[in-house]
Amino acid sequence: MDATPEPRVTLTGTLPAIALPAIGQGTWYMGEGLAPRRDEVRALQQGLELGLRLIDTAEMYADGGAEEVVGEALNGRREQAFLVSKVYPWNAGRQRAIDACERSLKRLNTDHLDLYLLHWPGDIPLDDTLEAFERLQAQGKIKRFGVSNFDIDEMQQLASLPGGGQCAVNQVLYHLGSRGIEHSLLPWQRQQGTPTMAYCPLAQGGRLRTKVLNHPEVLTLSSELAITPAQLLLAWAIRPVGGRRDVIAIPKAVQPEHVRQNAEALNIDLDEAVLARLDAAFPAPSRKPPLDIV
Repeated sequence: MDATPEPRVTLTGTLPAIALPAIGQGTWYMGEGLAPRRDEVRALQQGLELGLRLIDTAEMYADGGAEEVVGEALNGRREQAFLVSKVYPWNAGRQRAIDACERSLKRLNTDHLDLYLLHWPGDIPLDDTLEAFERLQAQGKIKRFGVSNFDIDEMQQLASLPGGGQCAVNQVLYHLGSRGIEHSLLPWQRQQGTPTMAYCPLAQGGRLRTKVLNHPEVLTLSSELAITPAQLLLAWAIRPVGGRRDVIAIPKAVQPEHVRQNAEALNIDLDEAVLARLDAAFPAPSRKPPLDIV
């Protein structure tokens, strides 16, 4: 089956806008032998069939092993996916980023990425990375580029550079128990029209992690709504703000039931009363904390 779920988040920039489902598929820890490879491949294919088009991976994950899993999953169905990968900061130089991208493309068994991200800020000047990304675009090897784990000062620096305004997305840790980006970073990105990709949306980590999935209010609300705690967290992460959705959550799932539940979370709308109860249990920060990372 080929579903086209709502809601969607729109990526703009210099290319024609593209609308993506607000929940995608993460691959961190895939390719490490924690689950049978065939199960990881099947899970990604199931997600595609349920309309979870965006698949996020990185050269860091399992030293390229996750990219190989994704490449196997996309064999014969590359056109169904919006494919994202990430480059190490030390590989983000003018030529090294191009070489790293070529290696990722080989592991993924594709000739292009839909989105290529700098995995986190490093020592290589952003100008050099932007130049490499623009060359990769010109060569047709990537369609869009963005960043990951950038805080507001780093995003502002990026935006001040020639070509930096083409940044399509910033991928950061964001979940109900880690709301630090809501103080400064998320409002700034919304002002700029830059969507956010939320990794670890099911509260898998971060300095601010609490026992979110087992919190009494999360358990009570999920029971009242007849959904799972994980679905509640996903629906919260992609909730519209000001009538607009601009967060894409990328949970990892291997078990078929978890993949199905993730896709179903796209259709869960949380009303103001539910959101108010979650805000009371997990307040947004009153001052800017350091960027939470895993």
